[in-house]
Amino acid sequence: MRKILSLKQALVFALLALVASVSLAETRLKPFILASEKTADMAAVVKQTRDALKGAGFTIVGEYSPYDTATVIIVTDDGMKQHAAQSEMGGFGAMQRVTVTRVGDKVQVAYTNPRYLANIYRMKGDLSDVAGRLEKALGKVTAYGSEDGMTPRELRKYHYKIFMPYFDDPEKLGSFDSYQAAIAAVEKGLASKRGGTYKIYRIDIPGKKETVFGVALTSKECGGDAFIMSKIDFGKIKHTPHLPYEVLVTGNKVYMLPAKFRIAINFPDLSMIGSNSFFSIMCAPGRIENMLREMVTGENDDDD
Repeated sequence: MRKILSLKQALVFALLALVASVSLAETRLKPFILASEKTADMAAVVKQTRDALKGAGFTIVGEYSPYDTATVIIVTDDGMKQHAAQSEMGGFGAMQRVTVTRVGDKVQVAYTNPRYLANIYRMKGDLSDVAGRLEKALGKVTAYGSEDGMTPRELRKYHYKIFMPYFDDPEKLGSFDSYQAAIAAVEKGLASKRGGTYKIYRIDIPGKKETVFGVALTSKECGGDAFIMSKIDFGKIKHTPHLPYEVLVTGNKVYMLPAKFRIAINFPDLSMIGSNSFFSIMCAPGRIENMLREMVTGENDDDD
């Protein structure tokens, strides 16, 4: 009888271990989802992607082509905005980025992983409902952007290396007399394309004085979107959903996520030194901050 019980116990423990390992694997999240990859006309795929997103109930708030081989479509909906409203600085997670990228003779459709972003941005919900709707609308081949991925717990305390910034270490770009004044300053800077920027989208978060702007960084030199991607987006499946950068107005202040955090969350496996490394864009963090600060305030530290 003891041998039979021991065998049953062994089987139970083995089963529990298997369930635990499967559960662990399922909760390791990666930055992006590859929806499809096929030989096709890029313009036709962009249209199909737009139609699929609209058919799934998403609102397209902006579109951006940082270079000829890529189109970024930014979407939101009431659910995402409500999720954002429940979280501190949740505006950073009020949208998802869907991309169409031509790579050789193939066209890749990809999108940001909602569950990954929800945890990176420490949101109260995990956006699993949004993830399901995007998968149904666009498909899912594989998650990518990190070889091993990270657990939700790891993502909520993520930083790239020691002394590097966390999510709750944003850079303040400006402070104004009111929320309305802060919004007006950002709108003015974007309209005049200060710092080599322009507006891609604006999303107002319901029930709070918070607005997120998507900003194109058009400089051909260090810090510009095309420059950064030419240096570090070297894999077979492109990280195009990294773009564009965000600026958040919350209350009377304007913030950005430090580039050492914002770039790292979408390229977490990138090496520190060597070719196609963070060293190759070491000039970028300061330049991005200067461009966005100039957009907000008209001042640029590079002018000193």
